[in-house]
Amino acid sequence: MEGAKLLGAGAATIALAGAALGIGNVFSSLIHSVSRNPSIAKQLFGYAILGFALTEAIALFALMMGFLILFVF
Repeated sequence: MEGAKLLGAGAATIALAGAALGIGNVFSSLIHSVSRNPSIAKQLFGYAILGFALTEAIALFALMMGFLILFVF
């Protein structure tokens, strides 16, 4: 049973890799957009921070699911 819990927790935390890719995508898009139109850099930075926060929230949710599987079930 312990092995199944560890496998479940590992499978639940695979979503962290997707969140890391999402965060990288947000900031690479920010760099690309600022290089194309530097006059709206401040507005784009606000959008990038919002995208980072939402992606990080998904990552924390995935991490929480992994811990729930590991310690509760």
